[in-house]
Amino acid sequence: MSKFLCLLLVILLIACSNEAKVEREVAKIDLNVKIDRFDKAFANASPLTLPDLKNKYPYLFPKSYNDSIWVQRMNDSLQRDMYAEIQKKFKNFEDNSSEIKSVFQHVTYYFNDFKSPKIITVISDVDYKNRVIYADSLLLLGLDNYLGATHRYYGGIQEYLKKNFEASKIPVDIARTIARSKVKAPSNRSFLAQLIYYGKLYYLLDLFYPSAEKESVIGYNKSEYNWALANENYIWRYFIEKELLFSTDAKLGERFINPAPFSKFYLELDNESPGRIGQFIGWQIVNSYMQNNEVSLQQMLNTSAEEIFNKSKYKPEK
Repeated sequence: MSKFLCLLLVILLIACSNEAKVEREVAKIDLNVKIDRFDKAFANASPLTLPDLKNKYPYLFPKSYNDSIWVQRMNDSLQRDMYAEIQKKFKNFEDNSSEIKSVFQHVTYYFNDFKSPKIITVISDVDYKNRVIYADSLLLLGLDNYLGATHRYYGGIQEYLKKNFEASKIPVDIARTIARSKVKAPSNRSFLAQLIYYGKLYYLLDLFYPSAEKESVIGYNKSEYNWALANENYIWRYFIEKELLFSTDAKLGERFINPAPFSKFYLELDNESPGRIGQFIGWQIVNSYMQNNEVSLQQMLNTSAEEIFNKSKYKPEK
C-alpha cells in the first residue's frame, strides 16, 4: 500500500509540474483583448448618426432592413431600459477582461493559428441560445443575457436555464463557443457519438479555461455536479444494461443530452438528477481516454467516437 501511495504521489507531482509549465508558457503569450461596446454606441446614436454607425458595423445592419426599423429600435422604451440595466452591471466591462484574455491565451497555446477576435457587445433581446456568436475575427456578446439569474427580464425562463445567466459565466461561454468551432459534429446518429462529441467539447473547454470550476465547465451548480459524480457508476451501468450506446433513438437526446431540468431514466431518482447527464458521461470517457493513451490533442479531436470509447478503459468507481 505504501508503494502505491508513493507512486500516486509521484504521478500527482509530475502532473502538477506539467500544468505549471503550461501556465508559464501561456502567460508569455502576448495579445490584447479588443472590446467594442456597440450596445453603448447604438444607445447613444440618433437618426442623424445612423449612417456612420452602419458604416462602422455593416455586419450588424442587414440590408434587408429599412432604416426606419433601426430608428424605431433607438426610440423603443424596452431597448432603453435594457441598455440602462446593462450599464448598471457592465459600466466598465472593457476594463475587466483579464479572464477573457486568459481564455484567448490558452486557445492560442493549443491552436497557434488562432487569432483573438474583436468582441462586439450587443443587446440581443435575451436571445440566450445565441448569447455568444463567434466567427473568426469577430465575437458577438449579448450582455443582456448576463444580468443575474433573478433579474426581472428572465421571469418566464426556466430555472435550469437562467441559473447560468450570470456575469461570471461570460468567459465560460466564450471558451465553449470557441471550443465548439474546433470539434467536428458527430459522424453518425448513435448515442455514443453524441456522448463523445460533448466529451471532446468539455475537454477542450477545460483546457481553454482551466481556472473554471468543473461544475461551471458543464453548466451545473455544485450540488448537480456532486450528484453526477456520486451516481456516475450507476448512470454508466444503466446505459450499458439498457444497450443505449449504439442506439440511434432520437428520444435519447431528449432524455440525456439536450438542456432539461432533469435527465429521464424513468425512475424515482429522475427529479434528483441534473439534465444533460449524457454530456457529463461523455466528458468522463474522453478524460479517461486522454489519461490512458499517449495521443496529442489534435489526434484525439480526429479520433472516432468508437475508438475513443474502446481505448478509454472507462470504468467509473462503484
